[in-house]
Amino acid sequence: MSGRLTGLGVGPGDPELLTVKALRILQAADVVAYPIARGRRGVARSAAAPHLRDHQLELPLVYPTTVEGTDDAQAYDRALRDYYDAGAEAIAAHLDAGRDVVVLCEGDPFFYGSYMYLHERLAHRYPTEVVPGVTAFSAAAAAAGAPLCKHDDVLTVLPGTLPRAELARRLADGDAAVVMKLGRTFAGARAAAQDAGVADRGVYVERASHPDQRVAALEDVDAGGVPYMSIVLVPTSADDRLRRERDRPRAVADTPPATAASDGAGGWVSVVGLGPAGPAWRTPEASATLDAADALIGYDTYVRRVPDRPGLERFPTDNRVELDRARHALELAAAGRRVAVVSSGDPGIFAMAAAVLEAWEEERAAGSPLGDVDVRVVPGISAMQAAAARVGAPLGHDFAVVSLSDILKPWEVVERRLDAAGAADFALALYNPASRTRREQLDRAVEVLRRHRAPDTPVVVARAVGAPEETVDVVGLGELDTAVVDMRTLLLVGSSQSRVTTGTDGRSIVHTPRSYPVRA
Repeated sequence: MSGRLTGLGVGPGDPELLTVKALRILQAADVVAYPIARGRRGVARSAAAPHLRDHQLELPLVYPTTVEGTDDAQAYDRALRDYYDAGAEAIAAHLDAGRDVVVLCEGDPFFYGSYMYLHERLAHRYPTEVVPGVTAFSAAAAAAGAPLCKHDDVLTVLPGTLPRAELARRLADGDAAVVMKLGRTFAGARAAAQDAGVADRGVYVERASHPDQRVAALEDVDAGGVPYMSIVLVPTSADDRLRRERDRPRAVADTPPATAASDGAGGWVSVVGLGPAGPAWRTPEASATLDAADALIGYDTYVRRVPDRPGLERFPTDNRVELDRARHALELAAAGRRVAVVSSGDPGIFAMAAAVLEAWEEERAAGSPLGDVDVRVVPGISAMQAAAARVGAPLGHDFAVVSLSDILKPWEVVERRLDAAGAADFALALYNPASRTRREQLDRAVEVLRRHRAPDTPVVVARAVGAPEETVDVVGLGELDTAVVDMRTLLLVGSSQSRVTTGTDGRSIVHTPRSYPVRA
């Protein structure tokens, strides 16, 4: 008769955090097995040590390398596979001899626990039980005095080994979060928290429940000395929860995203707005659509902003082939693919939505099967919204939006529209103001607007909003230096009523009042 196998969660390290059941089974076992790195005491063994009996046999399972891995991922995977195979057979020898074996696992055996790999190899061969344990993040939250979730908040547990962009997206999309598997991944995990805008409430906990545990603000930690046995907590607060409730798009809950429109039999095309910068600016609907897509099409710069994942095929292209890109998307969708065409900002504002719909309309008029493809548009935060928010509310009253590019329309049309908008006293958002080879148009546009605006009319010069290299300046129309403007710049020009004040932090605040004076 064989012995009984037990996967035993011993908690995060404090011997007093073993459960009553774990203690009973541990002390009754014939053999105590545990993973251990060469030359180390081992967290699981240390937690169980005060409770072990003299007659028990110990079976240390020595790791082939450190928990930090190696530069050769495939070699490391093979070494671990061999390690678990050998460990399983060593345990099986004791079970076959009729001895009961407990395998110690720090934390909980089925939560990032090493025991689960032995379980896969042995549970179908022997009577087996798994005893849950206190998780490391539970101990970390207790040590930090930081409640993780309140009310209906959702807790997300993330490995720090995720790519920075993907980790940032998940941190931005969630309520509370726990980031594990740190050590040499810590710097990237903290950068992801900064990208997601949650680093200021992040809490770092090192060796939770151990005598030498350490708790610190995430931003205050030296990345050079972070051990693997550390965790980052991103708890919620009442203010954070209210902000998320306020900002959460109700359409996501009330209306299925474009990705749900297909019954799975046919493909679809969704034109997705990524927002002006990183994942913190992306809507939940856009993220859900990207997650459901199996093909990604767009200008190479924007495609790179979407994290790669298994099952997603990427088709990056040059920035001047919009209609070719649109037809390619329709062709893939007609073949059954789920296609996301990505644009920066909002796809309906000087971006890919119009190009896709133009191509779709032509195919539909021609009776082509491409005209039967389901096409949806998923909105994004536009560059003008992001730039306006940086300085206040310059677009708080009627405004016009004009692209200064004359590639797809004659300059005479651009100038006529600028003149009309200036005469009508609209505030203006000017897209595509200048490039390396197209400088004259911006000078001519400023000349037109100066005919209708006073020299002190505020102009917001917003470059790379949301990116690390972001700059936002407010100058008078009369002193605007067009030499500093490039294709990553958006200009917001005030109306005659727009006002500039100085905020409490010294920066310029621009707003255009909601009312307009009555003129005789």
